[in-house]
Amino acid sequence: MAKPKLKIIFPVTLFILSWLSAFFLGKRTFFRYLPIASFTSLIISVLSVVSNQRKWWENKNPLSPGPVDYTYKIGPFFLATIWIFKFTYGTFKKYVLLNALLNIINAYALAEVWERLGLFKLKKINHTIWYFICVHLSIIIYGVQFLMEKAIRNSGK
Repeated sequence: MAKPKLKIIFPVTLFILSWLSAFFLGKRTFFRYLPIASFTSLIISVLSVVSNQRKWWENKNPLSPGPVDYTYKIGPFFLATIWIFKFTYGTFKKYVLLNALLNIINAYALAEVWERLGLFKLKKINHTIWYFICVHLSIIIYGVQFLMEKAIRNSGK
């Protein structure tokens, strides 16, 4: 169990560091992938509401009020989505492999750390189910990005 100060410092630090990384993305990259990162945050927020109702997991340290803790949704998850697309978009195999690796780290190693710190707890789902949820979401958002870019290209003709 983490000390109370650590329960605040850890998520706030992750939030700040993720947004500091945005300065290295470049303006064009940031705005190109802003819609898909926003869409992903929306999907994860809806998933969090469903999770709260069905008790799939519990956020033991929400920093924002309400059923969804936006600290992670508009912080690390949001910026990680943009970074992943920056480095892999256009090569689906590379995208899937990187997401598979990062989702393993998220679903197993990071979830374990967050549980030990007393910030988060998987309840009615396990790490493997969370992993497959993340993998499926990553494939869906790649398809959405592909369709958005195709529509933009076609509208310019």
